[in-house]
Amino acid sequence: MVLVQHEPIDGQALIRSVRTDRDGAVALFLGTVRDHTEGRSVTGLRYSAYEEMALQELKRVRDQALEQFEITRAAVVHRLGALEIGATSVAVAVAAPHRAAAFDACRFMIDTLKHTVPIWKKETFEDGEAWIEGED
Repeated sequence: MVLVQHEPIDGQALIRSVRTDRDGAVALFLGTVRDHTEGRSVTGLRYSAYEEMALQELKRVRDQALEQFEITRAAVVHRLGALEIGATSVAVAVAAPHRAAAFDACRFMIDTLKHTVPIWKKETFEDGEAWIEGED
């Protein structure tokens, strides 16, 4: 499963899409909208993307993880549109026979997509708004 979508992300569906009976581990990362950044109160944010290219790049990141790590399956979903505080903005799930590979691949995927996928974040503050570059 590799998706960009406007609907809320279902973490359990993501887990179901990667888990098999031969796996001993499933790592799940959920990125959520926090209420502050650099000392400023955040009231919400908006993700926009070049959707076709974002989807291609997310697939490339997933495929890289499948090649580089001893994992069974991997999935990633990124939200687009307006998100409220606490909403899940991105989710990565990785299944593997052992936990180390699952954790390592999950971290690789989120770290890589933050810097390579053409998805842009605009944060709204109590006193304005700003476009934010890919960060941790």
